[in-house]
Amino acid sequence: MLLSGGQDSAICLAWALARFARVETVGFDYGQRHRAELAAREDLRREIAGLGADWRARLGPDTRLDAGVLAAVGANALTADLPIGTGPDGLPTTFVPGRNLLFFTLAAALAHGRGLRHLVGGMCETDFSGYPDCRDDTLKSLQVSLNLGMNARFVIDTPLMWLDKAESWGLAERLGGPALVEIIRRRSLSCYRGETGRMHEWGPGCGTCPACELRARGWAAYRAGRP
Repeated sequence: MLLSGGQDSAICLAWALARFARVETVGFDYGQRHRAELAAREDLRREIAGLGADWRARLGPDTRLDAGVLAAVGANALTADLPIGTGPDGLPTTFVPGRNLLFFTLAAALAHGRGLRHLVGGMCETDFSGYPDCRDDTLKSLQVSLNLGMNARFVIDTPLMWLDKAESWGLAERLGGPALVEIIRRRSLSCYRGETGRMHEWGPGCGTCPACELRARGWAAYRAGRP
């Protein structure tokens, strides 16, 4: 389970704990400006697993890997002090080229040595920032390449791929009730600036970066849709 410390991966951790007998988590330090998300991971693991004895028993160890090479090979607004916006190629300046490709490759290598078959990530192309490595076609292609290259039968699971942010909150509620929603709201950090000092109705963040705006809209739509 690729656990970043953000909203989407936190929901996917609950999804994995509800389905698999053993779940290990992996996080990546790639020199991100919002590295405060890494500090959120342990609280998320502990509190989500604490929602039930079954989930607590299923949660295995956590691994944190150094992926700092991503910051060394190219400048972007998540690994350097650059403006957050849209680049001349039409992609968000927060796009980190190769990030999800590298993350899944490293996760697969880790899983290969531990006899784990499923690789779970919170990628989505329904209500997202426009990153090409979050697309379903990209990850299906990567699954084929990983299986060929490692002589394995990995399955890349992306339970949020076709859900918008409001629907993702709804999935969290179905998985763990209001208690899970509250843990994810309080503990997860999606803000590109890594702002933890401001708490909004929808959780911590600066409130103005694209990730915060997306999260705020999704939370408002989720709350509006509740009876």
